[in-house]
Amino acid sequence: MSTVYIPAALRRLTGGVDTATADGRTVGELLDALDVRFPGLRAALVENDELAPHVAVSVDDVVASAGLAEPVLPSSEVHFVPPLGGG
Repeated sequence: MSTVYIPAALRRLTGGVDTATADGRTVGELLDALDVRFPGLRAALVENDELAPHVAVSVDDVVASAGLAEPVLPSSEVHFVPPLGGG
């Protein structure tokens, strides 16, 4: 199972859980599996069946270029990176 790190801003949807494991061959499949356990998580990260433009995803420390279609392995670590503010 892949390990998914939940950003602090979305932990309200996971009851405070900061990491979760899920099965899937792609980032999208992981999100589908997690959304069963944490309803609303997918909707917070996806718009129009694509990764929301304000969200980046990293798989095994590499920023994913394929969005929801990005392949993952059972040993993968997946991080969703929310937008950064500041100036």
